[in-house]
Amino acid sequence: MNQDLSRRYIIVGARQRSNYIWSIGLFVSGVNFVASGLASYSHNNFLPWIHAENISFFPQGLTMCFYGLCACLLSFYITLTIVWNVGGGFNIFDKSKQMVRIFRWGFPGKNRRIDLTYNLNDINAVRVELKEGINPRRTIYLCVGPRQIPVTRVGQVMTLEAIEKMASDLAQFLQKDLLT
Repeated sequence: MNQDLSRRYIIVGARQRSNYIWSIGLFVSGVNFVASGLASYSHNNFLPWIHAENISFFPQGLTMCFYGLCACLLSFYITLTIVWNVGGGFNIFDKSKQMVRIFRWGFPGKNRRIDLTYNLNDINAVRVELKEGINPRRTIYLCVGPRQIPVTRVGQVMTLEAIEKMASDLAQFLQKDLLT
């Protein structure tokens, strides 16, 4: 696409390195916990690195089985979000067609595809939200009437310099006001 008339931004969804690490780590830990709990019940060590002779099944072994199953289920959930690429998509800002398209993948169902298209004239401003603290939030929104549509990935913590540059470039490209 011609950089002067259109811009396309790819939004990475659930296919982040951290999600892969969490999914694998939770699965391995969960399997080890379940194996330890079952070994305490049967008094038989299934895996060479598990020694459950001194663990009584009730309550420790049962609790380990429960937490292991929870970890495996959470790992399965994270793996499904990776496979479905939840939150992934793109933003297209096209001056030649006078349109903005925001596309995201969601969870399977009737609303799996989130595809929003707006006329460039419908956009009032570009807004930046900066919230510091324990859970910082730095998001760029398109103000379309009363709606505010995020154009950056949810949960993406960018540096102040990067978010300011991206927001100012977008506002300048769209020729709209930049709000904070």
